Amino acid sequence: MSYREGRFWQPDVTVATVVTDGGRLLMVEESVGGRLVLNQPAGHLEPDESLIEAALRETREETGWDVRLTAFVGAYQWKAPDSPEGSGRHYLRFAFAAEPVTHDPARPLDEGIVRALWMSPSELQAAQARHRSPLVWRVAADFLAGRRHPLELTQHLA
Repeated sequence: MSYREGRFWQPDVTVATVVTDGGRLLMVEESVGGRLVLNQPAGHLEPDESLIEAALRETREETGWDVRLTAFVGAYQWKAPDSPEGSGRHYLRFAFAAEPVTHDPARPLDEGIVRALWMSPSELQAAQARHRSPLVWRVAADFLAGRRHPLELTQHLA
């Protein structure tokens, strides 16, 4: 049955932030399904929240860093493989570039986040087997290739 035939379909809308400092990328190590994986600071868009607000909030909650968004990197669509944890879920990720502003090392991190860490691009690429999804490297690679778009490409109409 297709969407037009009455089947309701809705992707998980997420944001991710590529935070850089001195050539290193801010990543999170998180526990998912019993294994430790790497991801950008990322998470789901909440009701009545703009994409920009979500990116700032998720980065703060997962790393303790307040950041300044500098650019929109891109929008990415991905369907997770069938599995007991998330059978075939569809994700729509909006990725942003940012620079660090202030850090609160005493801030508790979101549930499931083990730690925030800075990695060189080569370290991140070498750890692809630990990436939470293929979106992690694709977003990083696009950023490293110079993909930057004005933040105004994302609009929030209240």
